[in-house]
Amino acid sequence: MNRRDFMQVLGIAAAGGMAINSTAAFGAGAADTLYSLPRFGNVHFLHFTDCHAQLKPMYFREPSVNLGLGDAYGRLPHLVGEHLLRAVGARPNTREAYAFTSLNFEKAAQTYGKVGGFAHLSTLVKRMRASRPDAVLLDGGDTWQGSATALWTNGQDMVDACLALGVDVMTAHWEMTLGDKRVQEIVNKDFKGKVDFVAQNIKTNDFGDQVFAPFSMKEMNGVQVAIIGQAFPYTPIANPRHMVPDWSFGIQEENMQKTVDEARAKGAKVVVVLSHNGMDVDLKMASRVRGIDAIMGGHTHDGMPAPVVVSNAGGKTLVTNAGSNSKFLGVLDFDVRGGKVQGYQYRLLPVFANILPADKEMDALITRIRAPYEARLGEKLATTEGTLYRRGNFNGTFDQLIVDALMDVKQAEIAFSPGFRWGTSLLPNSAITMEHLMDQTATTYSHTTVSNLSGAMIKTIMEDVADNLFNPDPYYQQGGDMVRVGGMTYAIDPRGKMGARIQDMRLDGKPIDADKVYKVAGWAPVAEGAQGEPVWNVVGGWLRSHKTVKARKLNAPRLIGVKGNPGLIA
Repeated sequence: MNRRDFMQVLGIAAAGGMAINSTAAFGAGAADTLYSLPRFGNVHFLHFTDCHAQLKPMYFREPSVNLGLGDAYGRLPHLVGEHLLRAVGARPNTREAYAFTSLNFEKAAQTYGKVGGFAHLSTLVKRMRASRPDAVLLDGGDTWQGSATALWTNGQDMVDACLALGVDVMTAHWEMTLGDKRVQEIVNKDFKGKVDFVAQNIKTNDFGDQVFAPFSMKEMNGVQVAIIGQAFPYTPIANPRHMVPDWSFGIQEENMQKTVDEARAKGAKVVVVLSHNGMDVDLKMASRVRGIDAIMGGHTHDGMPAPVVVSNAGGKTLVTNAGSNSKFLGVLDFDVRGGKVQGYQYRLLPVFANILPADKEMDALITRIRAPYEARLGEKLATTEGTLYRRGNFNGTFDQLIVDALMDVKQAEIAFSPGFRWGTSLLPNSAITMEHLMDQTATTYSHTTVSNLSGAMIKTIMEDVADNLFNPDPYYQQGGDMVRVGGMTYAIDPRGKMGARIQDMRLDGKPIDADKVYKVAGWAPVAEGAQGEPVWNVVGGWLRSHKTVKARKLNAPRLIGVKGNPGLIA
């Protein structure tokens, strides 16, 4: 789209009540009109991502810390709380505020109920497809991992659920932790002729051949549409390399441009990238690659109520992200005439389980999937007196519980827990079941470890993770959150340079000695051959012994230089 075309897009969108920053974009009003979204245009995409195998409705607290620095300061997705609401024209203490922010989470959760669940998502998908019969359903990945049943069935529960949901095109990230052979088995058997598994940036190590199709071509109301896949670029770094030993990943921007050009040469009038880059990486890619109409992204779990419009040498690109945990469905409509996009409409619809009735067929499938495991899933381990959540740049109360348990059981001075962004939330005075614990820990490599690390090595580890999060170049960010730390306190200057962000590391009030060796517990090592008791056994045993756990006091770092940042709730 050139500038003139794009101004037409904005005009048409505004006329349809869909202007960026418009309160109307949220459907704020009576519950019975929340999901009223008339068809717009002639090309339609439905998008969910990062559901992390959550088949049942649950609570999920959005972050209160999502710092944006440099060019990302003060812009989506690095806005939280009231800063986010003001940016998109939504009001506090509403259903929309509950969906998109952590404000008054406990009260709002009790008022508005659970979110997500595939049976309720299925109802919404069917409702949108009733007015958009040609709509393409996109799955952005992180779908086959994140729950006990996904782990115990080797991803089959989610494969069956996605087939029943009607997924058309998919890309991937955590799927790769099932191993390359299992991924190929699903793609070549379960998905064959049903779901297009696309990834332009996964190639063989030896000859650089494409492992999966780079894009999928669809015809929608006479319009040729291309969906290009972009799998998580840092899979062999963030996850165990030995699980995908023969494949290379990477951002591969140059190859993305070639793929876009190829799709256009084959007749595509609309090009959409189904991405698992993470929002900031998508924004940079959108500024550098021509010919993409929209990037529908995932990985960073950002619920984006409005798209970001990015300028590039070829025109404009919309960049969206559809949150996580089956909590949202993105709906993107294009009006394509004369071979060009003339207008668009976008809504990110929260999936409220008490408003959307459960789809009977999907509900029955989920019941069958879970039946053999219900007793294990439902085991009550303890009761929590405080809210338990995981999400935010530095720590969450469920993460704090995990590191507290590791230090206690392993008699360690310090504990680390990965900065994973998946995991459901619990309200005060709720039972902590085995299912809830597995929601935080279910990976194929959740071994616990105990290591003797020097103070210098601990700082090196901390600096490395901080750079993954706060490197000023999005292409060097891996999209996770900061490692969670138990026992040791520290300060961090997110604006600092590599090697100078982590400061004032202390244990029991005393400075960490660079030459001294400390006993450090952790879990989820990426090294091949790592062994250790599964973390759910360690934490589960600790919970059983405590019966009731008090509200966790967050071991959050002292932040330097970010006062007033709109990605931080004071």
